[in-house]
Amino acid sequence: MRKIKTGIIGTGKVGHLHAAELASNQKSEFTSVLGRSPEKTNKFADQYGVKAYTDLDAFLKKSGVEALCICTPHPAHRDPSVAAAEAGVHLLVEKPLASSLEDCDAILDAVEKSGVKLGMLCQRRFYEPCARVHEAIEAGKIERPILGTVTVLGWRDQDYYDSDSWRGTWKEEGGGVLVNQAVHQLDLLLWYMGPVAEVSGYWGNLNHPSIEVDDTAVASIRFKSGALGQVIVSNSYNPAIHGKVSVLGSNGSLVGVQTDGGAMFIAGMSKIEEPPLNDYWTVPGEESKLPEWIKEDTAQFNRINAMEHYHALNIDDFLEAIIEDREPCVSGQAGRETVELFTAIYRSGRDGKSIQYPLYPEYDRSDLDGRLST
Repeated sequence: MRKIKTGIIGTGKVGHLHAAELASNQKSEFTSVLGRSPEKTNKFADQYGVKAYTDLDAFLKKSGVEALCICTPHPAHRDPSVAAAEAGVHLLVEKPLASSLEDCDAILDAVEKSGVKLGMLCQRRFYEPCARVHEAIEAGKIERPILGTVTVLGWRDQDYYDSDSWRGTWKEEGGGVLVNQAVHQLDLLLWYMGPVAEVSGYWGNLNHPSIEVDDTAVASIRFKSGALGQVIVSNSYNPAIHGKVSVLGSNGSLVGVQTDGGAMFIAGMSKIEEPPLNDYWTVPGEESKLPEWIKEDTAQFNRINAMEHYHALNIDDFLEAIIEDREPCVSGQAGRETVELFTAIYRSGRDGKSIQYPLYPEYDRSDLDGRLST
């Protein structure tokens, strides 16, 4: 099997996670890395035995790379992604796709014109309990989804925000709990519930005065199907207890997953402490399966390094999508939909009203979709 020549843009903590998987995947020939700092980039390249670049044009012209992982901070996804797509390079972008709809659309337009593959790194979709919920919905086991909920009660301390200069800033992070932490659960909610029609929300920085971005947000959602949704997310719950997504069906069945127990992991700083598990499962005839699944999923968690394992599955699917000429399991369009959801929450907080879909970039405003107007 021909290996795909792969590379990475971004030499931070999450870049190392991608590098380790690209170096070990049999479909990948990990060849090169692009970073801003010559010293840091050379050190990164030496660690993995690849070539270092600090100039984007040279990287795209000389490295021969066919597929890239974009591992820069969120607001810095657009420029390298567009340039790489225009050069015919396939893209796997770390969550979220971008911090603004304008950047999302620029990336998607470049990908559509070039015909390359665009995938998202949203590894929680590959968690067995998360996939189990989706499979139950697709199989009609709960009939029609009528209510979806996201609850993230997490914590981020000052050491976390001090660990990188870009954290906690509008310019370099693009947002807080909505953009960086709860984005995984928002992605799952949309995967389970389908397209959105209307969003009403509020957000604020309620417990982290040293940073700029949101640490708490709530929202109500009306989906195109007529189903309803609720989002409650915060980085202000100390100690952190969980991240959860649940779906109620029209037959009265409830299926759910605790994606994170305790604090969410921080790439390069901490590990996943508790296994992801289905916390609710009242599908008729399957109620007794929950203890068995909890046992199986706990045993699986104890056998693997969960942080590495599910990133590897996500990356492997992306490489297979290139080889098989199909869409990755987590598409670029799915990435835009998540950005559209948190953008709607920001705008609703600014405007004091519900936001109707679809959403488009606000070219006539400079308040970052309401982030700077509160």
